[in-house]
Amino acid sequence: MIEKRSYTLDVEKAVEVILYLAKRAPLPDVYHLCKILYFADKKHLERYGRFICDESYVAMKNGPVPSGVYDLLKYVRGDGRVLQSEHARNSFGIEERRVFPFRDANLAMLSESDRECLDEAIAENGNLPFSGLKKKSHDAAFDSADENDFISIEAIAATLKDSDLIIEHLRNGY
Repeated sequence: MIEKRSYTLDVEKAVEVILYLAKRAPLPDVYHLCKILYFADKKHLERYGRFICDESYVAMKNGPVPSGVYDLLKYVRGDGRVLQSEHARNSFGIEERRVFPFRDANLAMLSESDRECLDEAIAENGNLPFSGLKKKSHDAAFDSADENDFISIEAIAATLKDSDLIIEHLRNGY
């Protein structure tokens, strides 16, 4: 078992990820952005041994949700109190469920590998309907957690190719 550690969302980077996705995703609503990030993080963990912005995932009714990014989105939407960020509020807005960027993402904040995985996840998932994203994201990692509980990074890693090597990497101090 991987020792539990506290994941601290990189808020500045998370804002840039939201902007990047909102500008590029064909359906830039809150649900699509959260699911695209989940699939991008899985790719990034598999290839590079880390998540894009040190996110934690929660098993919610409609699938895995990036906890910190969702908190930022709720704050900007006006109904979140957990994670407050004026930087986020000044960078994008939300009308209905759609995310509207006020500026382009600062690409200097995103590595080449971050952008690679985000772009692939957009291409593979950006046009899927709600039902398709829900079905695809209800994977073994999602099933490993109780509803509204955190999904362990080990459970997410176990769904990936070469999971034993990834889990060993995580145990050695990711």
